[in-house]
Amino acid sequence: LQLQASGGGLVQPGGSLRLSCAASGFAFDRYAINWFRQTPGKEREGVSCISIGGDSTDYADSVKGRFTISRDNAKNTVYLQMNSLTPEDTGVYHCATDWIVNCPAYPQYDYWGRGTQVTVSS
Repeated sequence: LQLQASGGGLVQPGGSLRLSCAASGFAFDRYAINWFRQTPGKEREGVSCISIGGDSTDYADSVKGRFTISRDNAKNTVYLQMNSLTPEDTGVYHCATDWIVNCPAYPQYDYWGRGTQVTVSS
């Protein structure tokens, strides 16, 4: 089983990044996928979620209107397009799943993989 996040980096405030989450070892198209982020000294924060077909998505209030989640089940990949980034978006971004079809109201992140560092700084 693997959920591998990539695409992070250093970006200036106002910039954009596109994160990818590549899955392997399980039936990716049967499960909703979440993104969450971790920053030292702060609680883990759920960022976004997408259902199996991509027809249902959720976003944290802090990223609504700036981030867009999507998935390509043929490529076993979920994407997170992040625009208008601010320093508050800095953190390690992970993708995860709770092994359910739809996005959970209270995700537990039952399985998650190695994250990718996003740093927003001038």
